[in-house]
Amino acid sequence: MNGKEILFLSCLATFVLLVVLEESDSAAVGTKKAAGEEDKESVKKKIFIQDSDASNFFKKRGKRATKSRDELNAETRQMLIADEQRREYFDEQRNEFENFVKEEHKEQQERSREQIEQWRQYHYDGLYPSYMYNRHHI
Repeated sequence: MNGKEILFLSCLATFVLLVVLEESDSAAVGTKKAAGEEDKESVKKKIFIQDSDASNFFKKRGKRATKSRDELNAETRQMLIADEQRREYFDEQRNEFENFVKEEHKEQQERSREQIEQWRQYHYDGLYPSYMYNRHHI
């Protein structure tokens, strides 16, 4: 907040200084009022472009002309957005596939556990523990 206040006050002081200096220059010229107005008109003509030039300003540039900084920035932004969307899409696809694989693995484990349990029940001979390698052969 303090930095913003300092920036605002410095801009305000600069503006006031420019206004005061502009008025003092115009007061010093005084006798050449008409010449000053003509100078202002010439400055306006230099700043604002003609209608014919303005219509051509936004037309497409030549194929070999270099791109402006704004065009490059816009293209870079579009590429970054496309990359981000692509990354999000593939992350979502990968997550869905991982979830699918986990579910399949759980189902397979459940089926194999049930089969093992059925086999143990079928082959149980009443002795503890009920594993094949612990059976006593007569």
